[in-house]
Amino acid sequence: MTLDPAGMSLLPGQGLAQQIYAQLKDKILQGALAASARLPTTRELALALGVSRNTVVRAYEALISEGFVFGRVGSGCFVAEIAGLSQPAAGKAPAPASQGQQPGTELWARLQDFETAPTVGLRPRAFRHGLPALDLFPHALWSRLQARFWRQQEQQRQAAGLSYGDPAGLPRLRELIAAYLSHSRGLQCSAEQVIITAGSQQAIAMAALALVQPGDRVGMESPGYRAAAAALSLSGADVVPVPLDSQGLRIGALQALGPLSLVYTTPSHQYPTGVAMSLQRRLELLAWAEREQAWILEDDYDGEYRFNGVPLAPLATLASGSIRQRTLYIGSFSKLLFPGLRLGYLVAPAAWMPTLAKLRSVLDRQSSIADQVVMADFMAEGHFLRHVRRMRRAALERRDALMDAWTQLMLPQLPAPWQEYLQLQPVDAGLQAFLPLPSRQLEVQLHRAALDAGIDIGALAQVGGLPAHSQQAGLTLGFATVDPAEIRRATQALGRAWRPVLLALAPNSALS
Repeated sequence: MTLDPAGMSLLPGQGLAQQIYAQLKDKILQGALAASARLPTTRELALALGVSRNTVVRAYEALISEGFVFGRVGSGCFVAEIAGLSQPAAGKAPAPASQGQQPGTELWARLQDFETAPTVGLRPRAFRHGLPALDLFPHALWSRLQARFWRQQEQQRQAAGLSYGDPAGLPRLRELIAAYLSHSRGLQCSAEQVIITAGSQQAIAMAALALVQPGDRVGMESPGYRAAAAALSLSGADVVPVPLDSQGLRIGALQALGPLSLVYTTPSHQYPTGVAMSLQRRLELLAWAEREQAWILEDDYDGEYRFNGVPLAPLATLASGSIRQRTLYIGSFSKLLFPGLRLGYLVAPAAWMPTLAKLRSVLDRQSSIADQVVMADFMAEGHFLRHVRRMRRAALERRDALMDAWTQLMLPQLPAPWQEYLQLQPVDAGLQAFLPLPSRQLEVQLHRAALDAGIDIGALAQVGGLPAHSQQAGLTLGFATVDPAEIRRATQALGRAWRPVLLALAPNSALS
């Protein structure tokens, strides 16, 4: 079996020698070139392919150095005998590789229900949910703090910032986070209880991996944070839905589910419906966890954005005795600075910190020391609190712009029968508004019409937890990503996009 140069093709603008090497190697591995087959001389192959002889020489030299080919002085180059490499039967072409073959692990099967978060372009569109006001990020200040870090590394010949660090996180940053939580949330914790994570999603996964056994049952709000369901499932747990009402997680429904190892909740501002868990429900949830000896994983993903009064206190501040040791608290800087920073934190009982630190070390070793140092400086010098206040004011202004535009620009464009069904829920906190809808059919049609108009909104079927968790319908509209003028423009455009859909859809048919 000899090489036919006609079966080789080269692409312009790419390394020619590398292309020749790769194609010859593939032919050898696939059995298209059998052991001891003679290759064309470098001159012959160069002429056939229209390249210089030196290009072919470099390709042959690479094949010889890796053991695919050997040379004989005066005879040329030959395919080497490679043990274990199957050869095709005479006259048969090698079998094509299986197309679309997928791994068959249980983890792979679990992850098929979840979609990765969409990437965002250079300029976020209205009404992209899950993003803060990125246009207000203090680029110049952050750049100065980064530059100072690198100057210090150079001037002081330090190695600490360039080497491995504590998997639990920079001690100074952990101390600052503990102090901030004590001041802003009333959560009394020490730096030894804080571990730095790559955002809240990693914190959820780490907590589940540490606390939950494969096959355990874990409760989760329904509808809830879809990525949290995926993170919880990494532990091998069976994630089961717990329905909500106007006061948050329904404790009666939670009890009816039977034994659970852990429950995941967003009590301060439920995602995606925006409900805040009432004080009575919080106390009932803590009492349930104490009776069942279950863990509570509280995700306070956007707690700084409360527009009426102070941020709600974490569940642990209401707990006493042993139940306080069964509550874990998650926070993130993604909604205050920018999601790409990938810095968050998990507050856990001190007894679990060695396990969590080892787990973090196994997963990805640590967060970037440079980012942790800059974040610590940002907090220690007072920039963080000023930025929080600025972001809260901006979110409030943009929330008001959306609510006003909805009333003045959106609803008047819609057919009269539909206006009462398309009312945004009041927004007391957070970065998005929730529009409950009477049916999934209507959700699908309005979501598609919005995307076709270039408006980025979230459908509850996509963002609201496991696909089978809830039949509730609705749309989420993030209002923090763009300024008030853009909010008004996008709201008016959304009304124009929805009007023909609603005119063609009778309310009675869509409500069923």
